[in-house]
Amino acid sequence: MAGEARRRRLRALVARTGANVDIDKLDAAFAHESAFREGLAEASNERLEFLGDALLGFVVARALYARYPDAPQGELTLRKAALVNDAALAETARRLEFEPLLRLGASLANAGAARPRSTLSDAFEAFLAALYQEAGLEAVADFVAREHVAVHERNAIPLDDPKTLLQEWSQRRFADVPAYVERFEGPPHERVFFSEVAVRGDVLAAGSGPSKKAAQRAAAARALEVVRERYGDVETRNYSAPLAPADARA
Repeated sequence: MAGEARRRRLRALVARTGANVDIDKLDAAFAHESAFREGLAEASNERLEFLGDALLGFVVARALYARYPDAPQGELTLRKAALVNDAALAETARRLEFEPLLRLGASLANAGAARPRSTLSDAFEAFLAALYQEAGLEAVADFVAREHVAVHERNAIPLDDPKTLLQEWSQRRFADVPAYVERFEGPPHERVFFSEVAVRGDVLAAGSGPSKKAAQRAAAARALEVVRERYGDVETRNYSAPLAPADARA
């Protein structure tokens, strides 16, 4: 998408942030590495994605800390993981119509449904970084609370992140954390990631997925089945009630 149609979409997206920013400053968030490699963009959004990932983690953690004052660390960790994973971010990016704004290389642009959802989740994080640079932290926090956290909480997001549950079990039983080993196969636009998870050198399970995070979650989920059968002491959770509306500023 180019020209005035693209600018209209960008203006509509900026309006949802509630910030007064130059849309041209935010456009760089949508340039995928594949577009940069093919000379279709001046730079990729990878550096912005790096910053946006850190910003997202902070504003979500701050919001949850204020919203759930009785929740222990483990529950807060689960709630955060459910909000910052690739699937949740890609769903929000798709709802906010990021997809037509993406600048992609030819092979990735033609991938259709086979396109990794990380192209959307990474663009969402890059957009947060660009918004932060132009409007500051509170603009990012308000946008994330309103357009991401509130929506996913209404949709009853899954809380039992397998990586977090496995880590809590491992720390409780062995005072140690799981170790993951990854590899991948395929070209950049069609990579499949594989992960093995071990605790104290004992390889419990393996998993695969379209991203490193997805492969680790798949491996952790299978490892939980192993440890439930072997030890039977993976805890069932009771969750805390929220203090305030999800879209209230922390």
